[in-house]
Formats: sequence, C-alpha cells, structure tokens
Amino acid sequence: MSNKGIHIEMLQKRYGSGDTAVDALKRIDMQVDPGEVIGLIGPSGSGKSTLLKCLGAVIEPTAGRMTLGGQVIYDNGWKVNDLRALRRDRIGFIFQAPYLIPFLDVTDNVALLPMLAGQSNSEARAKARDLLKALDVDHRARAMPSHLSGGEQQRVAIARGLVNRPPVILADEPTAPLDSERALAVIRILNDMADKFETAIIVVTHDEKIIPTFKRIYHIRDGVTHEEAGEGRGFR
Repeated sequence: MSNKGIHIEMLQKRYGSGDTAVDALKRIDMQVDPGEVIGLIGPSGSGKSTLLKCLGAVIEPTAGRMTLGGQVIYDNGWKVNDLRALRRDRIGFIFQAPYLIPFLDVTDNVALLPMLAGQSNSEARAKARDLLKALDVDHRARAMPSHLSGGEQQRVAIARGLVNRPPVILADEPTAPLDSERALAVIRILNDMADKFETAIIVVTHDEKIIPTFKRIYHIRDGVTHEEAGEGRGFR
C-alpha cells in the first residue's frame, strides 16, 4: 500500500482526565490509498466525528500517528507549524450542507481558496472553471448559490474541496439530503475525482443508498476501527 494517502496508527483521543475521562477514540488504524474512496460508518457516539476532526486538524489527538499525503502531520504531537495552512492546502472538506458563500458567484466560491493561498485571481478562476467543467456545472459559473439546485450546489462544494488538489478529502455525510439518483451521482463524482487527481477520500455516512458502492469500509465501534470488505457494487 502507498504511504501517500491517509495512514493512521494507534490514534487516540481522550476528553477530560481522571474519573471523568472519556475515551472517544481508543485505537484507530486506517489506510486509504491515493485514488481510493472508502466508507466510514458507525452508530452515533462511536467516534466518527471526533476522528474526522482529528484528521482535519481541528482538534488535537491524545496519542498516535497521522500521515496525510506522505507528510507526517501528527506523531504524539503536531509536526506541522501552521495548521491553518495545512487545512487550506492539504485537506479538502465536503459537508452535508454545501456552505457556499451566498454573495459570491459559483466561480468565486471555488476560486476563493486558491486566492487565499496566494494564487492570482486569473489563475484561481481558471482552476475553478476547469473543475466546474469536469463536474458538468460550468454552465452555472456566473450564477449565485441561491439560484442553484441542491445537486448543483453539492457539485460546486465538491469543486471547492478539490480546487487546491489536496491529497486528502474528508466528506461528512455528503449525500444525506439527496435522493437516490443524486446521492449515487455524488459518489460517482467522488470516485472519478479520486481516480483523476490521486486523492484519498473518506466518506462518513449513514446513507444506506451509497454504502453498497464502497469496496472497503471502516466501521467504528466504541472508538475502535474494524476494516470490512464492502460490496463494491458500483453505481447501477
């Protein structure tokens, strides 16, 4: 397996101390290769959200090791000085709600991150237009978010997550508000983009519509990961 995707070893997260301590993550071991989309499932309170926050450098783990895109970002302590730059440049986020900026048009919603990373407006917008075309939503490039359908908004959100070509994308319930056809379309897009850009993607989901599409699944139970073979039936 490649070490350039997502590699997690013995990750732990404890809240509090002493008798009131809560072990949200007891032992997380995961590997997601570049170009691979895996499902992360588990009941409420099992640790899925905590794991995503650790991977996204939003909260600090208690122990363990995390490698993203070949870079060790945590090894019993952060190994990256600028966590904000890490989140901006190395990790793409896709959420259940698109969270598009309402006063920016579609192109500028996608181009904003590379602009913040120091790219010129013209270069950032060119990247945005290329992704919008790849996601078949370029005809809405000048539209405001309020004029988009739910499916179009989610495609724009995916473009925003991919625009800085991050080696890792964390998708938190990206299909929850969508019907079966649109949900499967989103997963198809994520698989196509993972393959095209060699991105490692984790999809946290409860959505029974998409679980059969994954070839591999990690199930979290009581803060511990268990790898399972998925059905991998694809999108028919």
